[in-house]
Amino acid sequence: MPQRVETPHPNFVHLVTGHFEHHHVAAWRERGTADWLLIYTVAGRARCGYEGGEILALPGDILLLRPGTRHDYGEETTVRRWELLWTHFHPKPDWLDLLLWPEEAPGLMRLSLPPGEARDRILARFFDVHRLASSAFPRHTRFAMNALEEVLLLCDALNPRSQTARLDARIERTLHYLNRHLAESLSLADLAQVSGLSVSRLSHLFHRQVGITPQQYQEAQRLSRAKQLLELTRRPIQSIAEEVGFENPFYFSLRFKRQTGLSPRAYRKRLEE
Repeated sequence: MPQRVETPHPNFVHLVTGHFEHHHVAAWRERGTADWLLIYTVAGRARCGYEGGEILALPGDILLLRPGTRHDYGEETTVRRWELLWTHFHPKPDWLDLLLWPEEAPGLMRLSLPPGEARDRILARFFDVHRLASSAFPRHTRFAMNALEEVLLLCDALNPRSQTARLDARIERTLHYLNRHLAESLSLADLAQVSGLSVSRLSHLFHRQVGITPQQYQEAQRLSRAKQLLELTRRPIQSIAEEVGFENPFYFSLRFKRQTGLSPRAYRKRLEE
């Protein structure tokens, strides 16, 4: 077998992107690269080889290659057309849990996105990644990295290995409702109606999937919002307590101190110091 020629790879700091259409696309990098590679098949069909075989990538398939993984990909020979979006990137540290996708081979991962709104959103944001990275906007790289993070977050919701994807849709709906109605007094019966579950079933399923009760979740979110308001505003503590759903400032202070170890006033003072 003749020696294969290594495909050049550009140097970059954060990410580099591309959109190829109606091109002959092929790459061979025996030892891969030091960055991550994300490839979205928009149209046509592609092949991606690995030691011992290859996989076919169809429209809606996203391939993710870990650093050091062999690059051996191109359009599938029977169709000779492959439209793709791609980005080589260095992830931020807190992205790593978003990159735990199902493996087809060591270092070669794939998500197959079903047709629908979620897939359309991911494709649109992937185009934004390329558009922003190629633009002359001030701080265009940061904008592109933000768009890429959104792509990964949207993919995470469809990743069968992700905790987000394993969340029951009825519980997810309840969580969103709690976050949108943070200051309201909501009973289990109210939440059961939102979720479409019985009260007993909601209590059981919510605790099993979230790890705490709906009331505990709501209080945790209220206190988290209160901390943000204490940090970012000079608003009176009583006003903050009312906004996050505590009618009694003394009870608010009691619950806040139980979670943080400080009263709201001491918490704000420590930040100022």
